[in-house]
Amino acid sequence: MIRSFLTVSTGTLASRLLGFARDSLIAALLGTGAVADAFLAAFQLVNVVRRLLSEGALNAALIPAWLRVRDRNGEAAASAFAGRVLGTVSAALIAISAVIALVMPLIMTIIAPGFLGSATLDLAVQNARLMLPYLAFAGPVTVLMGLLNAKGRFALTAFSPLLFNIALIAAIGLLLGWHADAGFAAWMLAAAVGIAGLLQLLMLLSQRSASLATPLRVNLDKEMRGFFAKAIPGMIASSGPQWLMVAGAIIASATPSAVSWLYFANRLIELPLGIVGVAMGTVLVPELTRAVTSGDRDAVAHAESRALELAAGLALPATLGLIVLADPIVRLLFEHGAFGADDSAATAHALMWLALGLPAHVLIKALSPAFYARSDTMMPLLATAKGFVVAVALAVLLGHVFGASGIAASIAAGAWSSALLLLRKGTSEFGFSADAAARKRLPRIVLAACAMGALLWLTTDLVPAEAHGLIRVITLGLQIAAGIAGYGLLLQILGAASWREAAAVLKRPAH
Repeated sequence: MIRSFLTVSTGTLASRLLGFARDSLIAALLGTGAVADAFLAAFQLVNVVRRLLSEGALNAALIPAWLRVRDRNGEAAASAFAGRVLGTVSAALIAISAVIALVMPLIMTIIAPGFLGSATLDLAVQNARLMLPYLAFAGPVTVLMGLLNAKGRFALTAFSPLLFNIALIAAIGLLLGWHADAGFAAWMLAAAVGIAGLLQLLMLLSQRSASLATPLRVNLDKEMRGFFAKAIPGMIASSGPQWLMVAGAIIASATPSAVSWLYFANRLIELPLGIVGVAMGTVLVPELTRAVTSGDRDAVAHAESRALELAAGLALPATLGLIVLADPIVRLLFEHGAFGADDSAATAHALMWLALGLPAHVLIKALSPAFYARSDTMMPLLATAKGFVVAVALAVLLGHVFGASGIAASIAAGAWSSALLLLRKGTSEFGFSADAAARKRLPRIVLAACAMGALLWLTTDLVPAEAHGLIRVITLGLQIAAGIAGYGLLLQILGAASWREAAAVLKRPAH
């Protein structure tokens, strides 16, 4: 499980790092203001759809269903089932894209009510319509990726999202070279989103992944209706972090540049969330489904406990690191071109509050597969809905007083509300609990993470505030490297991890 986790997390890390490069270029190209807010509101809508369908979300419904069909009726029946899913999802998304294009002004008004009555709303609608072709490609991409994950082929699905960011980075590079007007640049970049989705689909098809879903059919029989009844709640629930950001953007749209500040702050949250959360959802669902189906309670407890350890071990130091180093990280990544010092300060403050919700987001990713493996997609959906309501209600209050930072704090509170509901329900419904090894390691992981955070805080004054260019990169890199090394050493000293044992396990041939 850890070997597969590392494969997925490595691919996600590479994609997220390219995403940082992409967003740094977007900040330099568009800065903040009306054009940037319009583009990022539209792009956020596409990102919600992308996460709704991909990055482990469809695993929640497709993998358990596919494995059950294969175990009951064989590979041919599973391939035919997958062909019906692929055909139906593709046809449905083409139709949905056409409908969304017609009602896009209404959708953008709901997503960004603060744009109403301004030219920013028209810009957002135009950008969102240009991005819509991506939706038609994202459906088949997601189904093919889910089938590959079900077969245990994680490498291709982990690295295929790189093409999305590579295509957009290439488009931004051309626009920067042309010194394009911001409005025209946003329009061209929006059109490139659909092209990026097409490239990802073509790459998967070139690997003959479509052979896992044959024959291709559009079908809404009883089996398909039952599948979608499970899939849709699970897909919505798996996109919880994006729905919370939508909740924040709804309130932030009334404040100039706040949508942009929250967007760029959230991009930093998505790096550790992607590395841990996406890998957790991708690997844990098939692992837990097999254990639950076979009735192996020890295997279930083992998988859930190791997931909790991985979640805590990676999310806690990332949270503290982002809080302590928020300002230098934001300045290094985004303070270029049209993105100024005031924008960096506002984004860094929002990042510190958003980071408080990171452990909750990762905990959700660790807890939700336990429900999905038992074909329960409604409870994660209810948890997501509760978090959304909490985030909106608090953002209305805190946003008017504290601006983007208050909205960021509301999003973090919404995430914790969802996580605590899942923890309580899992404990009461099927006895979710950590095993003895996890109960021993988790407090030590927390202690090591807190010590690492203190180390980073003590070294913040060593970085000159006026540092620029290569000096800023080197000093920040040394801080992060020292924090990681110190954390790893503390885990070893406290007995929370044995790096020698971990290396030995990873060297063993896969079964």
